[in-house]
Amino acid sequence: QVQVVESGGGLVQAGGSLRLSCAASGSIFSLGSMGWYRQAPGEQRELVARISSGGSTIYADSVLGRFTISRDNAKNTVYLQMDSLKPEDTAVYYCSAFVNGIQYWGKGTLVTVSS
Repeated sequence: QVQVVESGGGLVQAGGSLRLSCAASGSIFSLGSMGWYRQAPGEQRELVARISSGGSTIYADSVLGRFTISRDNAKNTVYLQMDSLKPEDTAVYYCSAFVNGIQYWGKGTLVTVSS
C-alpha cells in the first residue's frame, strides 16, 4: 500500500515564506514525477509545480520566480519552497506522486496568506 503525506502548511503574512514537504511511502518500486497542486475555495484544482524523476521542472505562471520545487529521491520526498507569498496563494495544497505507474494524492495541507 502506498501513502502520500504532506506537511508544512500554515498561516503566514504576505511577503513571507513557507516550505511544504511531501513523502511517499509503502511498496515503492518506481517513483515518477511528483508535483504540487492547489485548490482555493470555489475554484478548480490547479497545477502549481511538477518535477520529473530526472529533475525537470514546470511551474504555473502565477508562481514562477517565487516558488521552487525540488525532490530527494533517496527519501521519496518532494518539497515546495514558497517565497514572497501573496494572499491569492491561499489554498489547500495537494501533493501528487506517480508510484509504480499509478497517481496517488495526499489529503492536502492548508496554506493561508494574510494581507
